[in-house]
Amino acid sequence: MTIPHTDPPAVLPAAPAPITPGEILKAGWKGLRELIKRPLYRLYERRLAAELSQWNLPRHIGFIMDGNRRFARLAGSRQVSFGHSQGAAKLHEVLAWCFDAGIPVVTVWSFSLENFERDTSEVEDLLHLFEEKTRELAHDAEVHSKEVRVRFIGKLELLPQSLQEAIRAAEAATAHYRRFHLNIAMAYGGRQEITDAFHSFLNDQATAGLDLSQVAARFDGRAIEPYLYTSGLPEPDLIVRTSGEVRLSGFLLWQSAYSEFSFCDANWPAFRKIDLLRALRSYHLRQRRYGR
Repeated sequence: MTIPHTDPPAVLPAAPAPITPGEILKAGWKGLRELIKRPLYRLYERRLAAELSQWNLPRHIGFIMDGNRRFARLAGSRQVSFGHSQGAAKLHEVLAWCFDAGIPVVTVWSFSLENFERDTSEVEDLLHLFEEKTRELAHDAEVHSKEVRVRFIGKLELLPQSLQEAIRAAEAATAHYRRFHLNIAMAYGGRQEITDAFHSFLNDQATAGLDLSQVAARFDGRAIEPYLYTSGLPEPDLIVRTSGEVRLSGFLLWQSAYSEFSFCDANWPAFRKIDLLRALRSYHLRQRRYGR
């Protein structure tokens, strides 16, 4: 699949503004190094953005959005909800970057099955935030202008009824779109997805009147793919995880067999466009072998 891109601008934007004395005083010595690097990062970002249209880009990118709580602690906030709200705002920004680049499918992991085991107040705050943002999705002008189909994947029946209703409304409002696809993994676990897929597959075989020996004789690795949560979409070409953690934690276990991976030290709310561009450039430079 070839993804069309617009040509880069003939004239690059003006050089970034210089750092002011006020910014230096506010940052202190600890943040001074980052302030000094910032103009260089902006120049580098502009260079990468100008090259973007020449790259081979993923058709499907997945994000493990990790580090909201660490972001809140580093920002000096006692409320982890601050990190989660900042993470939700960052998601909106990152999706715009991906869709503007012409990446047609994005899957993000917002809440795992294990996350239900966190402190009750944190879980309640998160679910309230999810409901608020999901209701906004149904009427989001950018979602509709870019024709983004929104789909939620996971054990959605475990979520509060009001959140389930918001999910159904967002999915219904965007069900007719095909230009871009956004999958939001909520109450999601990779092992659970595979388990659910096998259950559905075996139930269909039993309904068709096949016994276990017949099912075993006909079974191959592609048999459960139509039963996965992401059925009908390409497998993820690239998976990005933030916060410096180098593990999948169960994200899209079946689908990621041949995915490329990019691990970023930034916590999710601090994820920058330059971080995405670096991941995309790295993907472009890799030679995919699909296990061969």
